[in-house]
Amino acid sequence: MSEKSRPVVGIPTSVMQITERRHMSHTSGTRYVETLVEFSEVTPVLLPSFPGAADVKDTVRRIDGLLLTGGRANVEPHHYGGPPFPDDEPIDPDRDACVLPLVRACLDEGVPILGSCRGIQEINVALGGSLHYRIHLLPGKMDHRMPRDPEATAEEIFALRHPIKLSPGGQFEEMMGVDELMVNSLHGQGIDRLADGLDVEAVSPDGVIEAITVNGAKSFAVGVQWHCEWYPENHDLSRILYKKFGEAARERARRRNGTR
Repeated sequence: MSEKSRPVVGIPTSVMQITERRHMSHTSGTRYVETLVEFSEVTPVLLPSFPGAADVKDTVRRIDGLLLTGGRANVEPHHYGGPPFPDDEPIDPDRDACVLPLVRACLDEGVPILGSCRGIQEINVALGGSLHYRIHLLPGKMDHRMPRDPEATAEEIFALRHPIKLSPGGQFEEMMGVDELMVNSLHGQGIDRLADGLDVEAVSPDGVIEAITVNGAKSFAVGVQWHCEWYPENHDLSRILYKKFGEAARERARRRNGTR
């Protein structure tokens, strides 16, 4: 890999209708792209969530990292044996169909993965775990959803909302040298049954899993429940995660290109 070239990180898109009169679009938030460029120093490439458009193994051979973003729709419950969604629940079956096998293939091939919000849930489901549909309806749980005020600004929506406790002896505690820090919160679903092979790195005060790593992964493989793409310049852990993800992507690129 030359000094000027950058690793290629794939971002699977969400499939959604932007307005009522528009056709379906493959989208990803601008912030995900900007943060990858600035803090991971990689080249982002959007991966259309179109089942059958590309062979999973071929896609994995062409990328140096996988970023799993948040999304308006939740992972459908038939992927983890959960009860059906209400009829009015937003779904994204094409993203589900593309991302879940892509996660498994990336882990098999040692492609670095970073997931935020829906992304941590996708990693858990891809490896055999399950999700709570609505955390705030469970006894003793907080409301982890975004602020309900329709006029809330981005600063208010992505403001730090609650603390998380880092697991003693875990990778995150080792990175940070502290056992607690604050994060934002914009999710309705969350991890229920943790998939085999995942380690819990952080939990919220009500016991919701906020961060995981893949035990024995061949490369960087991390999921967080908060939106780490927002304001990493002011959030030490989020910034470190993007830095380490970029370093892992560069190592993958060197291996993929046969350079040292």
